[in-house]
Amino acid sequence: MRLVADREGNVTEVKSMQDSLLEALYGNVVGRFCVRPLISPAFSRAGGAFLNSGLSKALIGPTIRSHSIPMQEFEKREFVSYNDFFTRRLAQAARWVKPVPEIFVSPCDGLLKVYKADEDSVFHVKHARYTVGSLLRNRKLAERFKGGYVWIFRLQVADYHRYIYVDGGKVSRNVHIPGVFHTVKPAASDRFPVYKENTREYCLLRSENFGTLLQMEVGAMLVGQIENNPGNKTVARGQEKGHFAFGGSTVILMTQKGRVVPDQDLLESSRREIETRVQLGEKVGISGRVDRV
Repeated sequence: MRLVADREGNVTEVKSMQDSLLEALYGNVVGRFCVRPLISPAFSRAGGAFLNSGLSKALIGPTIRSHSIPMQEFEKREFVSYNDFFTRRLAQAARWVKPVPEIFVSPCDGLLKVYKADEDSVFHVKHARYTVGSLLRNRKLAERFKGGYVWIFRLQVADYHRYIYVDGGKVSRNVHIPGVFHTVKPAASDRFPVYKENTREYCLLRSENFGTLLQMEVGAMLVGQIENNPGNKTVARGQEKGHFAFGGSTVILMTQKGRVVPDQDLLESSRREIETRVQLGEKVGISGRVDRV
């Protein structure tokens, strides 16, 4: 069972057949042994090949119906494969990126939790312990985010799987870290440090309003590709950064100490291990240099 909140504070219990299956697999030794082939890059490549084929079109209708996806929010066109549908684009004006410079916005649709990294750059996701250094495989870079916040946006199948830069500024090159492809659902992430085991890619953004930000994309089961646009350039607030292929996925932001203050409802829900549903461009925090907006 998962707890999900909306921005009005209403909390819903969520339990799906897929959640139950993953709990069974990750909850015991035999299940974890059986899942090993499913998290391999080879399995993700094979799954991706099928989902890029015309045969996969048959899955589109059932997915729309079972997840109640509001297709009126997306560009209307014919899809040639399931992945073509999965990476669909929003219709114009379906999302609005807050233009106020001091407002910190969500880079994507998804379920959000916010964690404080302590002065040793350590944070915990349920029973899994993380250090920023192990997540980045770069201790020197991790020093820059001591005492800041780690924002974990978990995307589900029904979510929009394109993501943006949350502010304008100069972006670095993309750094790719190879790994496996655990599911990022709580059945796995509550027990194992999946974010430092899974394939991931990150860049730094020297932002106009929030200091240096780090944005990382984490692949998940059947997500064989993280498609990011090239780095080493100047970007604008709300500009598309990239997209995921099929599967649940995660976007992680790191903000420096004192530079961004998360909204209070997000901090309270996260403290209670409740995810909060947010949308791309929605306000989730404010610059640490102002009192309020």
